[in-house]
Amino acid sequence: MNINIIPLNEKTPMISDKAYVAHNATIIGDVHIESETSIWFNVVIRGDVNCIRIGSRTNIQDGTIIHVSSAGLSTNIGNEVLVGHNALLHACILKNESFVGMAATIMDGAVVESHSIVAAGSLVLGGTRIPSGEVWGGSPAKFLRKVKEREIKDFPNQIQRYVDLAKEYKK
Repeated sequence: MNINIIPLNEKTPMISDKAYVAHNATIIGDVHIESETSIWFNVVIRGDVNCIRIGSRTNIQDGTIIHVSSAGLSTNIGNEVLVGHNALLHACILKNESFVGMAATIMDGAVVESHSIVAAGSLVLGGTRIPSGEVWGGSPAKFLRKVKEREIKDFPNQIQRYVDLAKEYKK
């Protein structure tokens, strides 16, 4: 067992045996991670005062921090979501097939709908809803443009690339 998988308050992280978790990721408390999801190096997922749910075939890249709110807000990340390096996800919802760029911050109560993109380095303020098919960026984040059809078509390829890479690391 990985020493960085830490039970807390009688809640033990539940991680699919088909998921990949890097040896130095830290996962604490009430966390569920589904099949073919990859949790990369130096990721911290802290479900201490609420729960965190991460769907299948999702990719959480190096240095990302995922936390919750003691004010009743959990963090829910859907299936086939891409989260770039050093993102900060705090008590938010990322719907299926959404994308969060490197070093982006998503705050309490924000919702990123399916087929949406949050640009690298963006700050999505608490309570913001990013509609499906939109690209948002900046600090604070605002609408930039519609997602291009080619971006939506390429998304499954990006997901599969990380699923395959995680299988290589898991060997």
